Order: sequence, then C-alpha cells, then structure tokens
Amino acid sequence: MALLLPLTLVVITRNEAQKIARCLDSVPFAAEKLVVDSGSTDDTAAIARAHGARVVHQDWLGFGPQRNFAATQCSHPWILALDADEYLTPALVDELQQRLPALMDSDAAAAILRRHLIYMGKPMRWYRPAVGEKMARFYHRERARWNDVRVHESLQFDGPSVTLASPFLHDNNPSLVEKQLKVLLYSELKCRDWLDKNKPARMWQTPFVFVLAFLKDYLLRLGFLDGWRGYAIAQTAASYAAYKRMRYYEMRQNPVSRDTAATALTRSGLDH
Repeated sequence: MALLLPLTLVVITRNEAQKIARCLDSVPFAAEKLVVDSGSTDDTAAIARAHGARVVHQDWLGFGPQRNFAATQCSHPWILALDADEYLTPALVDELQQRLPALMDSDAAAAILRRHLIYMGKPMRWYRPAVGEKMARFYHRERARWNDVRVHESLQFDGPSVTLASPFLHDNNPSLVEKQLKVLLYSELKCRDWLDKNKPARMWQTPFVFVLAFLKDYLLRLGFLDGWRGYAIAQTAASYAAYKRMRYYEMRQNPVSRDTAATALTRSGLDH
C-alpha cells in the first residue's frame, strides 16, 4: 500500500464517468482526492466517491477560475492537478513518492511534469508537443495561481520549480468527433477572451495562419514521422487556428451570433 503524502489531487469534471476512476486510482499516494464537478448528468460524482474522492459542486467558471476555486477547497496546500482523461504512469508514481517529501519541505513553488499523448488509441512517438510536453501541475497554492482565462489556462508562479523525468499520460479525445466538438467549444471560449480584450479582428491573417500552423506541427514538430496520425493532428491544429479567427470575425460583425451560438452550445451539452 502506498504511503500517503499530505497533498490533494484535484480533478475538475463534467460528465467524465468513463474516465474519472482511472485518473483517481492512478494517484494512490494522495492523502486527499477532490473532484470539483460543474453539473454532471452521468455517474461521474458517484464513481468519484466510490474511488475515494470528495465531490464538490461548482457551477462552471471557466478553466482558470474553476481550478483556482478548487484550490480553495483543498485540505492541503500542495496540489496535484489532473484532468479526468489524464493519469499517472507507475514510473511517475514511484518518482513522485521518492521526490515529493523533499520538495514539499522546500521553498519551491511548483513541479513540472512531462505529458505524453495517446492519440487515435496509440501513443504518439515523434510529434514533439505529444512526447514529453512540460506542464506545471504540482504546486503550492500560496505560491502559484492559475491565470483567469476561459481556456488554455496555465499555472503562474515566480518561485523555484523542479522538473520530473517520468511522464503522465493524456488519453486525448477517443475519436475525431470528440476532438471537433472540443474545437468548437475552445474556439468559442478563446473568442470570448478576445472580445473582453477588444482584440482587432485581422481576417487577412487567417489563410497564412492555417498554412503556418500546419507546417509547424507537421514538419517542425515532426508530426510527419507519426504517419497519417501526424497528418491528422497537424490538420486539426491548423483548422482550429483558422476557425477561431473566423468565428471571432463573425462575433464582431454579427453580435447576435454570440447569444445564438451560446444557446446552441448549451443545448448540445458542450458549454455549461
């Protein structure tokens, strides 16, 4: 049995019944497991409780604010943040159990973990963002904070950090259907952030952004070495880069579309 460490595993969820158990069970050393749920209509909450988590409801605030709210609910100042479709490898469990006691006694603000991507059912081997992507996921809540953006949030900290060697896994989007649905939602959230900042809509950039994003992922980031899966991931990334710019242009040209799109996303269960 793993020795419990005084830290809280935090997972923010909505309708993650198929994934939450694997995520929670992959962290056997956490003294507390906390799931902050924003209104699941499936068995997410019941499964989380059955696997040792305390479940707190919080209406959706946006990714950054939701994570910051979760930090206030933790019983321990040290927090390990995972998404429901992420889980630790046995090698990382061993490394964390060995290194965390000293880290938690130090003045460090955070630890950087390496994330490996599972795409179309198999690990990516060459695509650089999918192999060892560095992400700050373990932190002290008084020394680090998530930024307040609606999507693509990141942990902000000024103090020292350490980087761990072993990876955790991201079982990303069971199919391209789920990926495209996520593209729709993330584009909408990013555009709302741009509206808040009154960012200019530069549609003339869109064709160039598409081409450059594809070439960056397919060639510079070595997606081509992963075969057709590499092509698919590069094309999807390029489409996302172009679509969110087109959608932002539409929001500014036709403000009514902001409400109609929000209604459609909510009705479909994508936005909450």
